[in-house]
Amino acid sequence: MRIKRTTPTPTPTPTPTLTPRSSVARRASLAVVAGSLVAAGAFAAPAASADEATAYSSAQLDKASDAVLEADVAGTAWNVDPKSGRVLVTVDSTVSQAEINKIKREAGTNAGALKIERTPGKFSKLLSGGDAIYASSWRCSAGFNVRSGSTYYFVTAGHCTDGAGTWYANSARTTTIGPTAGSSFPGNDYGLVRYSNTGLSHPGTVGGQDITSAADATVGMSVTRRGSTTGTHRGSVTGLNATVNYGGGDIVYGMIRTNVCAEPGDSGGPLYSGSRAIGLTSGGSGNCSSGGTTFFQPVKEALSAYGVSVY
Repeated sequence: MRIKRTTPTPTPTPTPTLTPRSSVARRASLAVVAGSLVAAGAFAAPAASADEATAYSSAQLDKASDAVLEADVAGTAWNVDPKSGRVLVTVDSTVSQAEINKIKREAGTNAGALKIERTPGKFSKLLSGGDAIYASSWRCSAGFNVRSGSTYYFVTAGHCTDGAGTWYANSARTTTIGPTAGSSFPGNDYGLVRYSNTGLSHPGTVGGQDITSAADATVGMSVTRRGSTTGTHRGSVTGLNATVNYGGGDIVYGMIRTNVCAEPGDSGGPLYSGSRAIGLTSGGSGNCSSGGTTFFQPVKEALSAYGVSVY
């Protein structure tokens, strides 16, 4: 699931962070997905091959990954698992056994390189870092405040900025933050919002933590996520370069996989490690009562795309 946007609910006025979003047509589908987030707790399902001892080459793993993409089954996410040396394919509760078989058939002779893992939740976009931000009909979370020269922005999830015009700092939509300045989704999941309201502060902090640089994630890295729905939660990076198929053509690439929980409205929120900015909340499966799997857009890619930096 992607960490979804939520329908507006009264919340305190937030300190915004910017994110881009694309077509208006996706708003409805995202709002529906946002309401369907369910608890997750991963449990293993039968793997594509019982031969755990087989070593697979990089070429075989690449072909197996391509096969999952070609199968185009909504509710799947996959990345190369460094521990098992196989392609870890996580399937949510909407994926049938017939669809799992379809993925295996697509992989053909490389089906043994797939390791299937099922999660009881549904992969959804989690719309809502840290502080709440409001578009015309949904809520997301601001990511990191950034700047280019003397102009200030914030980055957030692209599925939040997709189709969004003006952003507001309160649920009544009376305090303007500014307009969407850039949006990339699907493929990527990042967006940019410009601060046009000079009366709003935009500190370079997240929940009191000063953010001074941006860094790439590494497997095992301890990370913290902040969002306007669930606040602050901690966990670790469990995978890199994950592809997530949210359905309806909404496929994102190069995501950071984590065991940090998130819920609807947390979308776009910041993932950080100490003073380093790491990612932006995209989506996943689960909740903060039972846990789950959450995916993040690497933030360095967004900063580079827009020519902005944290401060």
